[in-house]
Amino acid sequence: MRVSFFIWICGGFLFFSCAQKPIPKINGVSFVASRDSVTQQQVNPIKDLHSNYAAIMPFGFIRSLDHPDIVHNTDRQWFGETVAGAAQYIELLHQNKVKVMLKPQLWIWRGEFTGHLTMKSEADWQALEKSYRDFILTYAYLAEEQHVDLFCIGTELQEFVMQRPQFWKTLVKQVRSIYSGKLTYAANWDEYKRIDLWEELDFIGVDAYFPISESKTPTLEEVTKGWQPWKKELQQVAETFDKPILFAEYGYRSVDYAGKEPWQSSREMKGVNLQAQENLLQGLYQELWQEPWFAGGFLWKWHIQHQAVGGMEDTQFSPQNKPAQQIVKRAYQK
Repeated sequence: MRVSFFIWICGGFLFFSCAQKPIPKINGVSFVASRDSVTQQQVNPIKDLHSNYAAIMPFGFIRSLDHPDIVHNTDRQWFGETVAGAAQYIELLHQNKVKVMLKPQLWIWRGEFTGHLTMKSEADWQALEKSYRDFILTYAYLAEEQHVDLFCIGTELQEFVMQRPQFWKTLVKQVRSIYSGKLTYAANWDEYKRIDLWEELDFIGVDAYFPISESKTPTLEEVTKGWQPWKKELQQVAETFDKPILFAEYGYRSVDYAGKEPWQSSREMKGVNLQAQENLLQGLYQELWQEPWFAGGFLWKWHIQHQAVGGMEDTQFSPQNKPAQQIVKRAYQK
């Protein structure tokens, strides 16, 4: 009896210890598709960054915000945007022990925001649903064939998700009948609290372009302060659904006022500000990466042609060949 009681006590202690052990974070990059196949030389910088995940993003294209037909997996697309291209990227990443989130996305002509995709009639809604189902299930089969660890069923489709909730719940069941890995959806930062989908998924996916600071060059102290209300909100949502938060996208441009409206991609923003990008990333890692309810995230974005992108005069999101690259590397190395 004493021996059994001792084993029970030890077992309970071991269980408690395991429960408190932090889950390994997803230290990911959003690996941008290219015209060509990916090579080992192009994967090496990801490994050097200590990234353990990469998001592969094949694309489907729509003519306008009220058009229901999605064109995808055609010879007119870049290789990396197709089924064959995504498969080649995944295979090489897996050979390098980098896990993958397969994240098929939509692009609407002229770069219109996908969250505003809305049909004008029931017939068009049904046509969009059929087209989107075909698009997503095509890549669900690929995700299963390639033993992908994580699959994202949609990105920033607020109106579509909110107006057609039953379609999305059915879609999740259809994906799960094909694919055996984990599922998420990438909700925009101002959308994720309002959609009725998290009960069906494994991660609460957020594209984390939260306004953090209105300063031209936010200090680390300002960034830390700016994260507090968002951090509290994220934790509450994670606890409500008992699901971890995953940043399906996160990142900042190396430009003045990068923390004010981090989603902005306007070419009119021209003031190079490398320090702003550094401080914003450093503050994000400092505030979120150690939280037990936070699963990690995918840096937006990482280009395949590493040596030819980014640099000290670049104002875009990628930290490549900028001081911010070392901030990411140190955070991921931990």
